[in-house]
Amino acid sequence: MSAEDPVRSQARLLALVDDLLTLPAETSWVEFKENNSHPQAIGKWISALSNAARLADQHFAYLVWGVRNWDHAAVGTAFEPSGQTEQNEPLEFWLANRLQPSIAFAFKTVNYRGASLVLLEIPAAAPSPVEFDRMAYIRIGSATPRLSDFPDRLAALWAKLQPYAWESAPAATFLSGDEVLSRLDYASYFDLTGQPLPDNRAGIFERLSVDRIIQADVGGHWNITNLGAILFARQLADFHGALARKAVRFVAYDGVNRAAAVTHRQDGARGYASGFPGLLAYIDGLLPRNEHIGQAFREAHALYPAIALRELIANAIIHQDMTVTGAGPLIELFRDRIEITNPGQPLVSPDRFLDSPPRSRNEALASLMRRMRLCEEQGTGIDKVIVAVELHQLPPPDFRVEGGAVRAVLFAPRRFADMTQEERVRACYQHAALKYVSGERMKNSTLCDRFGIPSKNAAQASIVIRLAQDAGLIRPADPEHPRSGYVPIWA
Repeated sequence: MSAEDPVRSQARLLALVDDLLTLPAETSWVEFKENNSHPQAIGKWISALSNAARLADQHFAYLVWGVRNWDHAAVGTAFEPSGQTEQNEPLEFWLANRLQPSIAFAFKTVNYRGASLVLLEIPAAAPSPVEFDRMAYIRIGSATPRLSDFPDRLAALWAKLQPYAWESAPAATFLSGDEVLSRLDYASYFDLTGQPLPDNRAGIFERLSVDRIIQADVGGHWNITNLGAILFARQLADFHGALARKAVRFVAYDGVNRAAAVTHRQDGARGYASGFPGLLAYIDGLLPRNEHIGQAFREAHALYPAIALRELIANAIIHQDMTVTGAGPLIELFRDRIEITNPGQPLVSPDRFLDSPPRSRNEALASLMRRMRLCEEQGTGIDKVIVAVELHQLPPPDFRVEGGAVRAVLFAPRRFADMTQEERVRACYQHAALKYVSGERMKNSTLCDRFGIPSKNAAQASIVIRLAQDAGLIRPADPEHPRSGYVPIWA
């Protein structure tokens, strides 16, 4: 819902009040008042209602002034939050400074059937219980006790907070059915997930709801979640700016650094899933080719293995930190390499990407992309990258953490003789790790195959193995039998 659309905003508020007034009196995440506007009490209510909303699996809690609590009759209120101060500070500013973590609560005025109401919209707690003046509260009946006095509810709240994710938050609210279908490439969703397209709107909305692409809003309207928008938006620009800036960007340079002229630039406009095949095709069309002469024909092969490129781009999408504003996945093509960057610190050390159990900040997004076969099965992606790189005897990929982001670098073909010592050692370590997770051991002969070293020059591989041992990256699998092979140091 656009902040610049007051008509839609008021319509949603009226529908919201209608829905709130029909809720049972014991609902923990809604409170009605007539004129009680004491700032300390409001602060405690915000904490209690926010925490209660998370426990009840609600995205928001609500405090409504101008409604009798016992019969939910709209009688109007004299409370005007914009004109109230506390300790010489505007009420909203005073409250915001005393709530931890910071939450984007908002006071809204509503003319409801001739009665002047004030509605306070309170986001559900995330990523920790909301405290007012360093104390967390909870709703129990009509009481607002300290959360710490009820350890069972505190434990339940923390259990609810753990799986809370960016994906479930709304990207657009209070949309009609027509608006949902015009903003989402829903046909792509059914095609990629292998489901038949229902022949009626109710069936379409049911399936989109099951996968949390959309959620029911008030008054028979719908919300599109961040997950739905980032994957299936027809135009990311139709959603809030923070989400639109998560589009995948591609830049190609006519050189080996960013000072070179830019030859191609493309900013993604569609959702990740809807636009993924087109993005790969666009990049593939720009990649240089090597010619291979077969028995009768010349065949052009891409400089970089398609499976490696595909998986690294998918990883950048899946593992980015969605809470980093103003940045999304970036793909940069240079003459000698391609770099793929995603915002956010890694949850696993880059040198353990190959063997560590997979962890993602965006589990729903990752799961859905795997179901749609846009990336490899969980935990096998980097394996596929290393296997493809070794098969093509390319320099080893480099995984780095730079400036709060993760960067994966694929290098253009280079002979063993042209690789740096650092690259040779890194390739040795990756080869040993790949062999280990495959249930095998690296040996001099397997490393020769990886580098394309003739058997008569096997001593070159031995030198690399010794350098990798000196760097503390690999060790003999059995120190008493050196010929048994080598494993990574952490094995």
